Amino acid sequence: MALTSLAQPSWRSTVRAALAIARKDITVFFRYPANALFRVIEPIAWLTPVYFLGKSFAGPAGNSGFAAYTGTNDYMSFILLGAVLANYIAAVFWGMGYALKSEMDSGVLESNWMTPIPRALLLVGQTLASLAITTFNSAGMLFLGWLAFGFQISGNVFLAALTLVPMLVALYGFGFAFAAAVLLLRDSNTLVDVSNYVVSILSGSQFPVQALPRLLLPLSLAIPLTYGFDAVRAILLGVTPLLALPYEIGILLAFMAVMTPLGYFVFKRVERYCQTRGTLSMH
Repeated sequence: MALTSLAQPSWRSTVRAALAIARKDITVFFRYPANALFRVIEPIAWLTPVYFLGKSFAGPAGNSGFAAYTGTNDYMSFILLGAVLANYIAAVFWGMGYALKSEMDSGVLESNWMTPIPRALLLVGQTLASLAITTFNSAGMLFLGWLAFGFQISGNVFLAALTLVPMLVALYGFGFAFAAAVLLLRDSNTLVDVSNYVVSILSGSQFPVQALPRLLLPLSLAIPLTYGFDAVRAILLGVTPLLALPYEIGILLAFMAVMTPLGYFVFKRVERYCQTRGTLSMH
């Protein structure tokens, strides 16, 4: 009976395991309070030049060129929301890819994976803390943005949060596939930096995607995250969406239904391959 319970842990034990991993990561994070504070201040420092650059290009009627693309003159609220959503993309990529690489470098990956809980749950647990910390940091960043740049929203926050849920769940599919790439290549820093930057930029985190060159615009429109950014901004800021909101939300739901199991399937296949080759402990 004991062996059966180890082989098939209950849902309570798996949830406790995921929360324990998250609690450990949060404890480590707050052991460095200066770093925690810098995570809030750093985005504002990067966005401050954007604020003054936008002011310098504004005419008497505001940023008319930006308004022609988006339907609003409030470019800083547009960019701040994009920065928050991009932070969630980074949280999943770093939470899965970098944490996996850290365990490989420390030589504890195989011993951790011998615990009687699903491998995917270990990866999910490592992102829970990242998502919680990202939410905390984003709230602080938006508060500072309100003080410094006049950030404001006029839409339904609850509806925007509901719209964000399928996008976050679908990101786990990206994260599983990304973790599989880390297992194969045994490197994470370059993968995280390049993947996070390219996906965020092409999804329109810092500008309306309509401004992209013609060669890049189809690629941007093929990324479902683009519609997540667009839908949240349309709900909170009243910007003109690329598609009608029901269509964009439908794309996010389809993205969630396809990408999450697909990413998990890829991860399981690569994990089995690495176990067969005996490369899990290599770094």
